[in-house]
Amino acid sequence: MAVYSMTGFASGQQAACKAVAESGASKSAQTRLAVELRSVNSRFLDLSLRLPDELRQCDSALRKLLGERLKRGKVELRAYIEGRNAAVLVEPPPRLLQRLAALQDQVRIWMPDAAPLSTADALRLAADEPTDADADLADHLLPLVSTVLHDFTAAREREGARLTQLLLARLTQLRQLTAQAAPLVPQAVEAQKRRFLLRWAEALASSGNPGITPEAAQERALAEAAAFAIRIDIAEELGRLAAHLDEIEAVLNKGGEVGKRLDFLIQELHREANTLGSKSAALELTRISVDMKVLIEQMREQVQNLE
Repeated sequence: MAVYSMTGFASGQQAACKAVAESGASKSAQTRLAVELRSVNSRFLDLSLRLPDELRQCDSALRKLLGERLKRGKVELRAYIEGRNAAVLVEPPPRLLQRLAALQDQVRIWMPDAAPLSTADALRLAADEPTDADADLADHLLPLVSTVLHDFTAAREREGARLTQLLLARLTQLRQLTAQAAPLVPQAVEAQKRRFLLRWAEALASSGNPGITPEAAQERALAEAAAFAIRIDIAEELGRLAAHLDEIEAVLNKGGEVGKRLDFLIQELHREANTLGSKSAALELTRISVDMKVLIEQMREQVQNLE
């Protein structure tokens, strides 16, 4: 199953209203319908539809169509009607003029002083009336959006594949750093044990206290070294890091809606890297912890764009 990015863009156009000139709405004879679909990352699916008045009736159908194909992201759909010539007047159909005249007579029965409708008023009301052109545009909108949505999904899939490869590359780097960190703790413990033994020997020599034998001093130094080893032990952290890295790779290979699960796993990775740094007993281990956190932060930015 593919991994999809929440970032994408697609657009499309389609000629519409080819027979509108015969219906009297000659201004729409060259009408073209244009659609743009774009999205950025978001925690949930946030749909924003910007439609002209002629296409408002398609709002619910468009939301259903988008909701079936998209799961997360701030998605904006824009529809345009291009090629209309506002200078060309629409001829009001007789049935509309009859209805306007009847409504005017009814109003003037109750309001005798009301001004009569002007020619401009009648033409404006006729322009607001739904026409065959508007119905034709609505019929073309859903198929066009479906085509654009297919291209849009393909663009998000390509971006998702690119992000997946980047994440897998970061996983490889993190595994290399984990392997570098593993042998550093025994080395640090051995070096610290030698320092403890040296300090106790120096203290024993300088104190001149015959009550402390070399065997007792060595035993105390070894106990301090053991306590130090327990404090800086990072075996559990390295084990959890390896498990999280394996899980992230499995999630990416499975595909689908991976964004939220990966975001949680990235938080766990960051926690383990922080603990690794806090237990650091060597400069090299500190450097590894910092390098890990840089890579994990890069992964976090990439994961936030996945659906």
